[in-house]
Amino acid sequence: MPEIRSWDGAAYDRLSTPMERLGREVMERLELRGDETVLDAGCGSGRLTELLIERVSDGRVIGVDMSASMIEAARGRLGDAVDLRVADLVGLDLGADTVDVVFSTATFHWIADHDALFASLRRALRAGGRLVAQCGGAGNIATVHAAARQAGDEPAFRAAFDGWRGPWNFATPEDTERRLTAAGFRDVRCWLAERPVRPDDPREYLRNINLGAHLERLPDDQHDAYLDAVLAILGERPTIDYVRLNIDATAA
Repeated sequence: MPEIRSWDGAAYDRLSTPMERLGREVMERLELRGDETVLDAGCGSGRLTELLIERVSDGRVIGVDMSASMIEAARGRLGDAVDLRVADLVGLDLGADTVDVVFSTATFHWIADHDALFASLRRALRAGGRLVAQCGGAGNIATVHAAARQAGDEPAFRAAFDGWRGPWNFATPEDTERRLTAAGFRDVRCWLAERPVRPDDPREYLRNINLGAHLERLPDDQHDAYLDAVLAILGERPTIDYVRLNIDATAA
C-alpha cells in the first residue's frame, strides 16, 4: 500500500500563504465562463477553493481531499458554499457527476501512481473538459531533502530513515505528458518553473509543510531535535527551492 502522510488542516491553513500564492498563479491560467462545475482536486484547507467559488457564481465547486483534517478546515472556512468530500483521487467516484474542469495545486506529487491518477481524473471529466494543475516536479525542494537526508544519517535518527524513500513523486514534464496522453488527454502541455520561497517561520513551515512525512517516522520527543539538525544544515532562514510541474490538458 502506498505511504500516506497525515496533515494538520488548521496548521496548514495558517502556514500555507506561499502555497496559496503559487496556486493563484495557476488560477490565472484558468479561463472560466462562470457556470462550470469545477473539481478542486486536493482542496486542502480551502483557501483556493474559496476563489474558485467566486469565479463560478453560476456554477458549482466540488472540493476533494484525502485528509479529513483538511476537509474539516475547509468546512470551517467555506461552510455550505461548496460540496466537500474526503476521498482518494485515485479511483475517485463522483457518482453521477462529471465536471467541466479539474483544478489542482500542490497535490499530485503526493500520489505514487500517476498513471492511475490521470486515468481517474479523465473519468471525472466530460469530453472537452480541462485539467489545469501544478504540483512538485523533478528537482522540487532538492536542497531541503538533501539536508533532511544528511540529518537523518545522524546516529540518533538513522534507524528511522534506513531504506526509506519517502511518499513523494516529483515527475518530469516528459513522463507526465506521456502519462496524460495514455490516460485519454489531448493538447497536453507540461513544464517546470522554479518558485523559491522564504517562509516567515521556517521551523513551523518545515514541520507542517515540507518535513511532515519525515517527522512521522520519529517519536514525538525527537521532532524538535531533528528540525534543529535540518536547520543547522539549511541555515535559520532557508530558501525552500520549489520546482513546480505545470500541467494543462484537455479530455479527449
